[in-house]
Order: sequence, then structure tokens, then C-alpha cells
Amino acid sequence: MMANSNDESVWAVFDQTAARCAERDFLHIPVESTRGYATQAVTLRYGEAHGQAAAIAAQLAAAGYGAGHRVGIALDNRPDFFLYFLALNSLGISAVPLNAAMSVPELSFVLEHSDVALAVTHAGHAAHLRACLPRAVPLHLAAAPAVIPAPALPAAAHPPAALPGEAALLYTSGTTGTPKGCILSNGYFLDIGRLYTGLGGYCRFDGSGDRLATPLPVTHMNALAVSFMAMLMTGGCLIQLDRFHPSSWWQSLRSSRATAFHYLGVMPAMLLKAPAVDADDCRGVLKFGFGAGVDPRHHAAFESRFGVPLIEAWAMTETGAGAWITASEEPRHVGERCFGRAPAGLACRLVDDTQADVAAGATGELLVRREGAEPRRGFFSGYYKDEAATAQAWDGGWFHTGDLVRMGADGAYFFIDRSKNVIRRSGENIAAVEVESALQAHPDVLASAVCPVPDEVRGEEVFAFVVLRTELPATLELATALQSHCRRSLAYYKAPGYVAFRADLPQTASQKIARARIKELGRATLEAGGAFDLRDLKGRRAAIGRD
Repeated sequence: MMANSNDESVWAVFDQTAARCAERDFLHIPVESTRGYATQAVTLRYGEAHGQAAAIAAQLAAAGYGAGHRVGIALDNRPDFFLYFLALNSLGISAVPLNAAMSVPELSFVLEHSDVALAVTHAGHAAHLRACLPRAVPLHLAAAPAVIPAPALPAAAHPPAALPGEAALLYTSGTTGTPKGCILSNGYFLDIGRLYTGLGGYCRFDGSGDRLATPLPVTHMNALAVSFMAMLMTGGCLIQLDRFHPSSWWQSLRSSRATAFHYLGVMPAMLLKAPAVDADDCRGVLKFGFGAGVDPRHHAAFESRFGVPLIEAWAMTETGAGAWITASEEPRHVGERCFGRAPAGLACRLVDDTQADVAAGATGELLVRREGAEPRRGFFSGYYKDEAATAQAWDGGWFHTGDLVRMGADGAYFFIDRSKNVIRRSGENIAAVEVESALQAHPDVLASAVCPVPDEVRGEEVFAFVVLRTELPATLELATALQSHCRRSLAYYKAPGYVAFRADLPQTASQKIARARIKELGRATLEAGGAFDLRDLKGRRAAIGRD
């Protein structure tokens, strides 16, 4: 349900902050992250950003776009993304962040499903987006002098798709393999900003000199809402990197005068292995790192070496600030996958497969909701065009997270595993069934099963067992061909990093894939050297037809 007035919006917060802090830095892109569009670092002050966003909004309004429309944005982690997001929000238009690394089938699904009236991108992605757009949807190139094209259909023939108060439609991978569109209200964004900036403990924002750095993609809730809203609400500067570069990480933080940063679990491992050039210059300046999934072996080692506490947290796109748990105060149980204690107002249960509460200290699936009369306050507003999936997620009045968790004697929660069949690779959620569907479209594949396996750099990697239709030899060439086949229909990071051939797959009594057994076999096969290692072929530059 939406319950936001025009004054309760992301733009309203930005408008107020820009009036108060016009000369402060709003956005900074270090020179290391401007490759392809600038030869030096980019800095926008609040007053400048406000003027540019207002000008974009005027163009959009003149072209005929307004409340209820949705607009897709494929602008990577560039300044234009935030300017367009703010401009759209000021008009009551919902933004649909687009990951241009998706394949044509993937991106076509999102663009069609989301009912966008316009797509915005830059020249580098233009050809790719044109191949994905429904025929009636116009494409606009940001930073181009051309006038924004009008909607292809008149308002009467193209009724508003977005709900009142909707700020964004964010797509997240689901266990069914089909991405789900999470409807996020303005209230969702504002609640996140209020919660994060009010956490206290290690997560301190002083409201005057905050400069928060993040390499995370703006197509994810963390960068789209968490870091962005924290800086909007404190008048701080968002330092947005294009992606994570271990070799220049400390240089970027030093040159941009960062006071805090966001991380993925794979980052500490990579930074501990890389030369720590410029790291000492950041010691004492960086107050904290905020993220999730740091390897227990690296948590204490990172804090000791670099002098920065890594604050582990738990949340989901669907839960927003409604269910957010943070280990921002001691005891943090460093190195134990602890993400803190439930804050006041959050109700939690740990249940078994029968939905019964587990015994104290036992592992169960985490169920969450708000206490009181508004159990869904702060959560997403539902899955677009999928009321059944929304109802299933809220079965019994509790949101089912799919995460297996244990509660310690002091009330702290410890992450154990995911019950959903999802691979978490470098911060990207990859549905196993989506990869299986791609594999099984190959004429030589009879069956397949995909699971996560541990990876020192990426956290987890995609591992695929394949049963062949014919007596073809299990060769490296065939494994490579199967991976290449997947890259034609999936984003590069979803393709299998390992392929192993089997005569059959373990099944349950109901003849479904035995997922738990597949995970065990994946790890055992990897340790025994029984899989073809194709990870080097998964880089961005190996993606079919694109950088």
C-alpha cells in the first residue's frame, strides 16, 4: 500500500537539502571511475545538481511525461543516473533502473514487464537497448542535445502504470528464475534514510562532513536507496565509484576524502591480498565500512590491518527499513557471520520446514514483520503483476526471507545459509533455475542442476552439473561451448564458472532435483578436481558482443 503525499518524496528531501547546503558537494566521481565519459574527477554541488535535475524534469514534462509513468534508466554508476532519478521523482514518475549487462532476452523481459513509457541511456548502450525495447517505446540519450521524445502513445491509450507514491520499480532475481519487480514507494526510500542515519554506534553521521563511498551498482537497493538517501538526508557527499577496483580502492578513498564506505563480502578478501598503497592515509579518517557477507576468516584481519570496523548488516530489497538488522554496537561477534540484534519494533521468528518455531540456538528460516498495526510498514509494496508471489512471500502474515539464521544466547543473529536456491556472486543474486533453463535449451543437454560453490574472490561461483543427451565425450571444448551458449541469453556473471558432467542427477522421492545433495556434490566435485574451470571466460570483456 502507498501512503505518501507529494511532500513525502525523495525530491522533497533533496529540494530541502539543496536549499540548505547549496555549496556543499552532493556527488563525487573519482577520476578512476570516469573512464569513457570524462578525463578528470567529477564533482557536483547540491545547488548545481538541483538546477540540472530541474532542467531535466522540465524537458520530461514538456515532452508529455508525468505522474504514473515509468521510465527505464540505463546510465550505469554515472552522475546522470542520479540527476534523472531525481528529475523523475520530482514529477511523480517511477524509475526503473536497468542493468545494461543483461542479455537481450533478459533486458527485453524487464522493459516489457515494467511498462516503461521511455528508456534513457548513453551512447555506449544505445544499440543494445534499442534491440531490447518494445517497438512503441522511445529511447533518449542522456547528455545529447536532442529533445526528449514524446510518449509513443497518447495518455488515453497508455494509462499510468505506476502506483501513487511509487518511486522505483527494482527488479531482483527470484527462485523461479523470472526476475520480480519490487514496487518501492517514496516512503520506502525515506524510511531507509532515516533508519541508516539514526543507527548510531559505529555507524555515525555528523551531518556536516560525511562523505560516503560505494562501488555498488545503482541497480541494487543498497546504492539506489541506502548510501544515496543517507547523504541526501545529512547534506553529505555521495562518492560513487563505477565498480570495485582493488588496485585503486585506497587511492579513490583518499583522493575523495571518504569518511565511510560500503562493501560486499568479497571486497575485504581482495583488499587483504592487494598491495595496500594509500591505505595508511585513510587510517583514522574512515569511521566505518558497512556491508554484508565478509568471510569470517577475513573480518578481524581486515579491521586489524586497516583500522576500519566492518559493520555487518542484514536486509533485503523487499524488507527495506521495515526489517533491517545491524551489528553496529558491541558485541559484534567479529568473524562469526553475526549481523546484530533485532531493533525495537521488529518482530522475528526462526522456523523449520513445517513453519514451527525452532528450539533455542537452533537454525531456522528467518521470518520478519513490524510489530503493531502496520506489519508491512517500511517494506516493499509488492511484486508488480504478481499478487500470488506477494501473497506467498507474506504467507501467514510474516515475510519469509528464505535465509537460514541462528540466534545466539545474547539475542544476536548469525547468518548460516540461504534456503532459496540462489547463488550470491559478487553481490549479484543468481537464480539457479534461470541458469538451468539456459543450459537445457542447448540441444546436447538432457538435464542440468546448478548450485553455488565457494569462491575466494567472488564469495560464490556458479557450478553446473550437466547430463548429456548423447554419448558425447565430456571435454573442455564442450563445457566451454555450453558456457558460451549461456552467455548468449544471460548476463555474463550468470554463466557457469564450473561445468561437470554426470550420467544422472540425484532426485527426491517426488523426482525433483535433490538441491541439498547437489550442493554437497558440487563442493565435493570441486575439491576433487572433477569440474572444468571456466571462470576466466566470465569477465565483462568476454560477454558476447559487448564490453
